[in-house]
Amino acid sequence: MFIKYIKELSLKKILKSSLDNVKPSALNSSIKTVGVLVDESYFQQTEELVKELITSGIVQEDIKILIFKNKIKKNEQLVHDTFSRKNMNWRGEFKQEFVAEFLKFPFDMLISYYDTEKKTLLLATHQSKALFKVGFSTVDKRLNHLMINTNVENYKVFVHELFRYLKILNKI
Repeated sequence: MFIKYIKELSLKKILKSSLDNVKPSALNSSIKTVGVLVDESYFQQTEELVKELITSGIVQEDIKILIFKNKIKKNEQLVHDTFSRKNMNWRGEFKQEFVAEFLKFPFDMLISYYDTEKKTLLLATHQSKALFKVGFSTVDKRLNHLMINTNVENYKVFVHELFRYLKILNKI
């Protein structure tokens, strides 16, 4: 219990200091590769979200998915790479190799598909090397380049609005 509290306090401090030093990045080319970071605690329709992205013109092979769960059960069958708060140490570093690879990959666009501020997800979004980051307006404004004001359950509205703005910005 006490260790969890210290870990949360440490992550909060790391996140606060690193968000103060955010540098804006600009994507000049069109979007081809997409990373999707999903909080499956509140949204279980990841496959439908991916199908909607494919329908909108993203190639399935160019989409990579990383799932966050509050707790991963031992015998649970996982379809996508999944991590939890236990996969992060108190210094804000991810222990799992697939999480580190996902965050190091220079996606053209990262979709942060969560609308509740969990320190693990915020740190993952911040550490991502994606050139253009998209998320919900309810999450810290310093993380994303484009914020869409809708609910997590309305994935079709989210994707529709996302591609509407991407066309306006000449990203697709």
